[in-house]
Amino acid sequence: MAVPGLGTLINAAAIVGGAGLGTMAGHRLPDRVRDTVTDVLGLITLVIGGLDVASLVDPSLTRAVGSRAPLLIMLGALVLGSAVGAAVHLQRRLELLGDWMQRRLSRDEEAGSFSEGFVTASLVVAVGPLAILGALSDGLGRGIDQLVIKSVMDGVICIAFGASLGWGVAAAALSVIAVQGSFTAVGATLGTFLPDAEIATISAVGGVLLLGVGLRILNVRPVPVANMLPALIAGPLLTWIVAITR
Repeated sequence: MAVPGLGTLINAAAIVGGAGLGTMAGHRLPDRVRDTVTDVLGLITLVIGGLDVASLVDPSLTRAVGSRAPLLIMLGALVLGSAVGAAVHLQRRLELLGDWMQRRLSRDEEAGSFSEGFVTASLVVAVGPLAILGALSDGLGRGIDQLVIKSVMDGVICIAFGASLGWGVAAAALSVIAVQGSFTAVGATLGTFLPDAEIATISAVGGVLLLGVGLRILNVRPVPVANMLPALIAGPLLTWIVAITR
């Protein structure tokens, strides 16, 4: 039986390895090639986000809160979460963290570039259904299959990110360790932590955040996605409230 947390460590290693390969290859690629890769990555991120938003029609969610409530729950979660994130300047705090790490770990890159790589990659690899479900499964002793699949996906994604955004992408491994490590600990101590309806809500809200990330990657609009992260907590809470009051 795998040791709890092994899946997340494999995932983190895949991110660092992919970012390293991408960064080394990126310096040898023409700008037009890197720009094209970045555009493709942005489009793929939009597709993944759209697929995650489809969790709004997940049967477990509609059974728990009804067929009309999921969209309102997601709207409420995003409004509440964004208000909290903006109030505490979460986006800026993450950028400052990236700047601090850049000063500590690298003297060759501009702080802004390092921060963008760290924040953008973190929001892609640390937010999503596999990050939550895979980490919970790992903590419950059900295996690391989901996290191994996610590791392969993240490694490929980080090659593309590293080619365009540099070494800051590798620091996203710390975000994955923190987020997935937390859910692994929850799974190991509390057993089945979240019902399927709450998981579906997190996936749908995470999908909206990924759409924002896609817009940032494509330079359509600098959506402050990090400020919206508290919506991932507000979503399941609102789902639980609606479900018990129906």
